[in-house]
Amino acid sequence: MACAEEIQALVKSYRGDLENDLAKYERLRDLDIFVLDNSIRESTVGQLRAHTLESKWDLYNEVKKCNYKDIIVASFSHMTRVDDVWMKQLVDTGVDRCGLWAFSEITEGAGASKVPDTETVPVGLRKMKDAGLWNVIFEVDLSDVIYDFDKFPMEKMLQLIKKWLVWCHTNLHHDSKVCVSFRDLAETMPDHPDRVFMTVDFLAKLPANIRPYGLMYEEPGKTMPEECGNWAKYIRAIMNNNNWKAHLLVHVHEKYGYCDATALQCLMDGANGIWASLCIEGASMGAASSTVTLMNLVRMGNKKVLKKFNCSYLRKAAIKITQITTGIDPHIKQPIYGARALDFVFNLTKDEFDLATFFGEHAPVRITTLSSPEMILKRMTYLFGQDPQFTVEIARNMKEKMLEDLKSNRKEEYMSESGLAILFDRAGGKLSERMRDVITQKKEQDPHHQRLIAEIRKTWNCWDLNEEGKRDNMLQYDSFYNGFMAPYFGCYRCSDTKRALKAIDMDADGQVDWTEFCVYLKWAVAQYPNVKNSEELLEIAFRKGIIPAMRDGTK
Repeated sequence: MACAEEIQALVKSYRGDLENDLAKYERLRDLDIFVLDNSIRESTVGQLRAHTLESKWDLYNEVKKCNYKDIIVASFSHMTRVDDVWMKQLVDTGVDRCGLWAFSEITEGAGASKVPDTETVPVGLRKMKDAGLWNVIFEVDLSDVIYDFDKFPMEKMLQLIKKWLVWCHTNLHHDSKVCVSFRDLAETMPDHPDRVFMTVDFLAKLPANIRPYGLMYEEPGKTMPEECGNWAKYIRAIMNNNNWKAHLLVHVHEKYGYCDATALQCLMDGANGIWASLCIEGASMGAASSTVTLMNLVRMGNKKVLKKFNCSYLRKAAIKITQITTGIDPHIKQPIYGARALDFVFNLTKDEFDLATFFGEHAPVRITTLSSPEMILKRMTYLFGQDPQFTVEIARNMKEKMLEDLKSNRKEEYMSESGLAILFDRAGGKLSERMRDVITQKKEQDPHHQRLIAEIRKTWNCWDLNEEGKRDNMLQYDSFYNGFMAPYFGCYRCSDTKRALKAIDMDADGQVDWTEFCVYLKWAVAQYPNVKNSEELLEIAFRKGIIPAMRDGTK
């Protein structure tokens, strides 16, 4: 066993190494980050549903709520796309165009010769001029995939870039802001970093009136964070050597789980901004979102971000943009804006930086076998209000039931209203009218589940009419037994049947209310969503819900 001196030496070494490793994050705490929003363009790439004019307006309005000033609004091509029509609408509204950006190629094409056309004005520039836009993102490729640099050497490529820079200031607007985007940096840097460095140095030495507003690059999700960070480091070094204080923006795609870490690494190593969507949706597996990146800066103590952007709205905007783009909510485990991003899981102790508090939202308490009795009580009270039945003892019983379920290979969830209520019922509690109302008022979303419950309701209505010739949503005990319980209980008057009826009769009025029965039906479809038909649904409701609740004793 190590002696005390050796242990203390390890502690000292550990603290020193940790301090050195974390020192690089200090840059993020003070970074005045530049955000070029790409929500309107990036979120539609690779999606099954393209953006309509209406959805583009919805996206634009969400972006503006975050106080983003610079927004990529179009990528023009020879085809007439929604972008063309939408840009006309946008400009016609009289919106300030100083912060509106669009993509353009650096050439009209290269063809089989792999030599770029240097004379024809690229279609992106022509359409920008027609639309009245003047902030350009030039897409530049420097690897050997697109161009033959033996036939078209770098010197000619640099002059071509300069030519269109001058054209923008002459033909679009004298205050045009132009960014040069290295589209294929990941393919270029392994074999030809000289081409990138030569281009940066050339642009840095241009006259101030035509020098680009910034540089941009994207990473396809294949490189490690440190490699991508080094690109930023060396590009920034060349810019600094020329006293060029321009922006350097990064855009990182997801592939192996590194995208957010890579974006932060680039910001630590020399980039000062991002071009990104508010949500991860995009080409392939998506890309690092501005929401996640900015919130990481906020949690590190960056005050400039809080002053510059409406950070408290980022989560809502990311959710809405995901919904507009995909038609569904973000993945529940998506950091920052997924449904479970705010949850308490192990205990009720808040993190030093609490996301729920920051966004002004309630942090759901996730109920699992790891939850404490206090967490179970907190969730019960949140869903159903105060109730004298909600005690630490009943919460312990509920946790024991969860463990018993696992041991008996019964895998269910206890987070939803119905899931938690039935667990409470099985643990010895009595379902209250308030619990019944909360569950039955929650609309069932799945059409198949709606149909199954409707079939059972049709049978219910027949028995209801048979009683007094009119429907009152109530069944006498004998009617309910004959209509639904007989397959599971041997006789109407036996003690098991009476206990089961009392378990269902939450308000103890001697009848079964449809809403009381519906609690178990909704619980059944929530727990067993693959249920095939109404008969199977009734089987689950009785055998896994009502009968276990009845066995816990007369309520």
